[in-house]
Amino acid sequence: MNGLAIAFVLVNAVALLILPRRWAPLPLLVGACYMPPDLRIEIGPFHFTVIRILAGIAMVRVIARREHLQGRMNSLDWLMIGWAIVALTSSFFHKDPKDALIYRLGVVYNAFGIYFPLRFFCQSLDESMELCRLTAILLVPVAIEMLSEKVTGHNMFSVFGGLSGLEPAIREGSIRAQGPFAHAILAGTAGAVCLPLMIGLWQQQRRPAIAGIGACVTMIFVSASSGPIMSGLAGIAALYMWHYRHKMRLFRWLIAFGYIGLDLIMKAPAYYLIGRIDLTGGSTGWHRARLIESAFEHFSEWWLAGTDYTRHWMPTGVSWSPNHTDITNYYLYMGVIGGLPLLLLFIAILAKGFSFVGQILQNPGGLAPKSRFLIWAFGASLFVHAVTCISVSYFDQSFVFIYFTLALISCARSGISS
Repeated sequence: MNGLAIAFVLVNAVALLILPRRWAPLPLLVGACYMPPDLRIEIGPFHFTVIRILAGIAMVRVIARREHLQGRMNSLDWLMIGWAIVALTSSFFHKDPKDALIYRLGVVYNAFGIYFPLRFFCQSLDESMELCRLTAILLVPVAIEMLSEKVTGHNMFSVFGGLSGLEPAIREGSIRAQGPFAHAILAGTAGAVCLPLMIGLWQQQRRPAIAGIGACVTMIFVSASSGPIMSGLAGIAALYMWHYRHKMRLFRWLIAFGYIGLDLIMKAPAYYLIGRIDLTGGSTGWHRARLIESAFEHFSEWWLAGTDYTRHWMPTGVSWSPNHTDITNYYLYMGVIGGLPLLLLFIAILAKGFSFVGQILQNPGGLAPKSRFLIWAFGASLFVHAVTCISVSYFDQSFVFIYFTLALISCARSGISS
């Protein structure tokens, strides 16, 4: 971490402590959008990236100022706590409980450090909309840099001293821009999951919406990855379903029976369809489908509390661990670190988020139609995360956006019901 990065952290840390409550999320979002993930401070076995440092300061602020939640703890808050307890207790079923516990503490810290401070800072639907507007503005410089990176091959975020491998990734002759993220896929994914939020602003915040939509679309396409494009299309499809929101139960059943039908008529499992998607050339969809099949084949190894060894699941491994293959699936990642209980709790968290969106829309009270569409956009963004988790495992600061979306939904639910 060089002097510029240290100054960046100090400025945002001070801002976190002194800004008014409704503006306090800004330094967290700035850290997520602009700081490379390999900038860190190591204290014993613990690694504190920039976003972790800022998350810790945010929690200190909440305690020091005695800030409180809007209303009471809701069921999504309690599910998050239950998920954390299972993640931590699963450590004791692994070969080295101490190392396993340290790793899981980091996973829980990441989630809690974003979700709960945002729950304290954001206390109404108007404030949730303000967070989306801020995100739209913050993504514009990221998109501009990624476009420049696509053209020149130089990542300007390396000025902070991170991004140790400065040579741009190239696939099929095309530069894959990654911006401040650890991988081009995650950079494009960040744009894809935020796209519905930007479109949700359209009816109330036209100019930020236009800027945000342009930034997200740019991030998706300059990442030169099939996954973010498919995720972006999933978000647009979810937003389009607003017109059929009263028939969602029917659509859910149609999707379920459609998948079963495909599974019956296809030679391979239906999820192998993702192996046939290649929008940019050089896609690794087959790897993702085979990983799911391998997880089923080795179910007995990980279902109880996870596993310390997955290298035999796939033909290839990863450079950072001799014991694991590349777990490019966030659901399976939960299973690997905490078994079926942790995986199911993570799915329950997503399901509760969707449930909250439905509850708000079924009992809108005094909500204006424009605000109801924004709530739907929150659900559409969560849907993009749910789809993306099948083919992406968040391993850099991109995890911020999934807990950001959950916090938006939870805050909207508590703000409206209180």
